[in-house]
Amino acid sequence: MRCQSEAVSGSCIIQKFSPGDESLGEARRGDNILVLDIGCGKGGDLQKWQSAPRRVDLYVGIDPADVSIDQAKGRYEQMKRKPYRGRPQHVFHAEFFAKDGYGEWLGEIPIIQEVGIDPSVGPDSGGAGRFGGGGFDVVTMMFCMHYAFESEHKARGMLRNVAGSLKKGGRFIGVIPNSDILSAKVEEHHKKYGKGKNANGSDGVDGSGSPTYASDDDWDPEKPAEEPKEEAPQPEKEDGEVKDESVEWGNSIYRVKFPGKTPVDGVFRPPFGWKYFYFLEEAVESVPEYVVPWEAFRALAEDYNLELQYRKPFNEVWDEENGDPTLGPLSERMGVRGRDRGPLLISSEEMEAASFYHAFCFYKV
Repeated sequence: MRCQSEAVSGSCIIQKFSPGDESLGEARRGDNILVLDIGCGKGGDLQKWQSAPRRVDLYVGIDPADVSIDQAKGRYEQMKRKPYRGRPQHVFHAEFFAKDGYGEWLGEIPIIQEVGIDPSVGPDSGGAGRFGGGGFDVVTMMFCMHYAFESEHKARGMLRNVAGSLKKGGRFIGVIPNSDILSAKVEEHHKKYGKGKNANGSDGVDGSGSPTYASDDDWDPEKPAEEPKEEAPQPEKEDGEVKDESVEWGNSIYRVKFPGKTPVDGVFRPPFGWKYFYFLEEAVESVPEYVVPWEAFRALAEDYNLELQYRKPFNEVWDEENGDPTLGPLSERMGVRGRDRGPLLISSEEMEAASFYHAFCFYKV
């Protein structure tokens, strides 16, 4: 499953959406591209960018963890020294910085200042940033953007960095957990085990049977999120009563667990701070992540002149792209499917785990 995730998220999404000659309004034919990787981790996508259809001129990697940045630097130096598939390779220039791409303004980094970053993007700019722009052709966030949805402040800080860095026509690509799956599983749990109360104290419907989260209390991206209301003290549970309000599902490959209250209707409002724990076999320990309610994210991105171009779950990406001349052979080398476009070699549980994610692409208008 990890092999398929790498093949689909890294190679396919980068191959598909690293801009071609026709995709950038400000790019001239033959121009190399400039890439900003927010949440670059240990540099796992470096070789994927080296193999991108457009040559990369500059790669800037950002990650809050010093140890990850050190490892990314080491991987880059190793990549420069080693030939790729037996041939010498011209490797792009790369710089790495330990920085929080959600809570800190990336315009303080010298190389980003030099390339160009527009501080006037977003709803507070009065439209000043609409015709301005940064200097990067692509901003990428693979398997990390969901951490920004811990709070509205972080989510907006992330989008300000993304939109400010992109030139007009530039692309914002990434992979995140699919909120449609999270919502469906939460709603399914409440239907199976009986109707409870939503996290705001309501049961998710008003007197007419309409959902309160989705109608009366719908989220406005132009207004700050309200602080959660304090809950009234609850009486102690009697012996024999179920005390655990958690929602949990998964299989032998992955597990997801919401430790506290969840909305009965599966609609996450307000769209920030919905923590769950995710475990993937042989990849990560159980770590806290945050739901990215898709429509709320899309609406928020529009505030920063980012327009949706593409969104698909991993299984659909695989179905559409497995015949790609780059992805197809790569999936065979990684053991995802048999040789000569053979059958899939991964189990249904592995496919279910991979389908927890979806890929997206926005472009700067």
